[in-house]
Amino acid sequence: MHPEKITGWREWLALPDLGINAIKAKVDTGARTSCLHAFRLEPFERNGEEWLKIWVHPIQNDLTEHVCEAPVLEQREVTDSGGHKEIRYVIRTRVQVGFGPSADEFLAELTLTNRDTMKFRMLLGRQALNGRYLVDPQASYLQGKPL
Repeated sequence: MHPEKITGWREWLALPDLGINAIKAKVDTGARTSCLHAFRLEPFERNGEEWLKIWVHPIQNDLTEHVCEAPVLEQREVTDSGGHKEIRYVIRTRVQVGFGPSADEFLAELTLTNRDTMKFRMLLGRQALNGRYLVDPQASYLQGKPL
């Protein structure tokens, strides 16, 4: 399967299941799994299943808190770009790339970790990109900006 869409090295996304209407993401072919910034996590049980209450600052340099909930898919050991290993919660949620009639939506696994010191609140990794997009490393926001 050959992807028909091209994405830049950074794009605006939405996470509709989490109520996040816009979040700037680095499109990172070096990262296997996508990652979402979460500065606080609170596990709880709902109907016998493990869930998370998730606190996010969706916009860089803005301390506005967004709180959402998602079922836990699993916990997984992840090695970051600095070689540090960390056990992270993993959720599966819809990711929307682009806005308006040309928006593309698919399910993706996201690991959750504190990215307060990082420039981007989210990484869109190669598992989410595979078969959907080619990446132009010289371009930005090819899929549009929030409406």
